[in-house]
Amino acid sequence: MQRHYYISDNLDELETVEHELEASGISVEQIHVLSENDAAIEQHHLPEVVSFMKQDVVHSGEIGAVVGVVLAALMLGVAYMMGWTETAAGWIPFAFLAVVILGFCTWEGGFFGIQEPNAHFRRFKRLLKHGKHIFFVDVEPEQEDILNKVVKQHPRLKLAGTGDAAPHFVVAWLQKWHQFKRTI
Repeated sequence: MQRHYYISDNLDELETVEHELEASGISVEQIHVLSENDAAIEQHHLPEVVSFMKQDVVHSGEIGAVVGVVLAALMLGVAYMMGWTETAAGWIPFAFLAVVILGFCTWEGGFFGIQEPNAHFRRFKRLLKHGKHIFFVDVEPEQEDILNKVVKQHPRLKLAGTGDAAPHFVVAWLQKWHQFKRTI
């Protein structure tokens, strides 16, 4: 999937674009609006980016996990080289310590990520401060033409680039989840 970013200062137009995309077959789970004016986004019934995803928790947690794997492997290597695994306790305390190191580094990375804006949205920080809204759509390759056709009808929408989208399985899971919630 590919993510397409657009800049707008008009929430009414974004609401229209969202409805046109949905009518053309792009699901609401693929459409998001990033803004500093969450109340206006909710008032226009636009799919906002949840506050958790506005922070860099996931990305920083992944970096912490990589650091944790390296440190855990290093610790296991030192324990083996020093002969500490040859004792009666064997590998068990060192394996447990490796898991603790990995968990701590992942948690610490996520903790740092809470304090930072999402790495995918940092480039829009200045625009958001000036009251602009970032409209982005995750599309499959076969949906590119639909997106292009709808966007061409809205010349005030400015393309702000592309990027990696949420994986297909995440979008599919969200679609199933929303269908389930509607049946309750």
